[in-house]
Amino acid sequence: MEIKVTPLHPHIGAEITGIDLREDLAPEIFAAVESAFNRHAVLVFPRQPLSDEQQMAFSRRFGPLETNPAYAGERKKRIPHREIADISNLDVHGNVMPADDERLLFSRGNQLWHTDSSFKYVPARCSLLSAREIPPEGGETEFADMRAAYDALPEEKKRALEGLVVEHSIFRSRSLIGFTAFNDEIQRELPPVPQLLVRRHPGSGRKTLYLAAHASHVVGWPLEGGRKLVEELMQFATQPQFVYQHRWRVGDLVMWDDRCTMHRGRPYDDTKHRRDMHRTTVSDELNTVERERGRAGAAVA
Repeated sequence: MEIKVTPLHPHIGAEITGIDLREDLAPEIFAAVESAFNRHAVLVFPRQPLSDEQQMAFSRRFGPLETNPAYAGERKKRIPHREIADISNLDVHGNVMPADDERLLFSRGNQLWHTDSSFKYVPARCSLLSAREIPPEGGETEFADMRAAYDALPEEKKRALEGLVVEHSIFRSRSLIGFTAFNDEIQRELPPVPQLLVRRHPGSGRKTLYLAAHASHVVGWPLEGGRKLVEELMQFATQPQFVYQHRWRVGDLVMWDDRCTMHRGRPYDDTKHRRDMHRTTVSDELNTVERERGRAGAAVA
């Protein structure tokens, strides 16, 4: 087994070949994967026909898996594992959803630039998406390198952003597409949370912007001023030079670092063509504000 790492973009993304993720990777092979992940932030593993159990087993090598509540629509799930997010346009019977299905409407929010679970107090470390069925056209996923975007900011701007805290909420992102039909328990389980606007990426040591459509406003600033800053930075970070677009093939497993990237799905005819993607999400260790306080305390000590 010989791993090969092929960069896909000047800043972000690499293809990994020469390994079979259905097998238990040897420590040195896994270390090479992890090193590539810390450098490239997005890894593409082609021709990996994984079962849900195999996908979960590989994902757990990176940390504990999140479980997925029913954000909208019926609570009965097509996929039995709570650790697998159903990123599809299929109902519980495996049929394409009608245009007015609440879960389909909710999922269209994934076409906004975002990073997974930034609306949770402890956000995501990384996500892994497995392509089981893809539409004949559309449905690509784009990834923005937030470390490269931060590096490109003027030094004066970097100083002005240091220490700012932004409130993130799932309700903010879905309000942007006019969706309000959340299940009752989501209102209780996912209140708005604070996250640092600039954080240090643990895997590379580089500073990165931490933004998403879930980002509402800067804490302590007037609402409109904070939202203007968030929008300005998101537009800056998603310029073409920072973005890799992935065109899916059946069997692709794509893994991305939620701590230093944003991503968005591209439109496709979701009331006509089937798209079946299974996602696992690995939880991070701490809230970003808590992590920074811990770093500051360690520095003082």
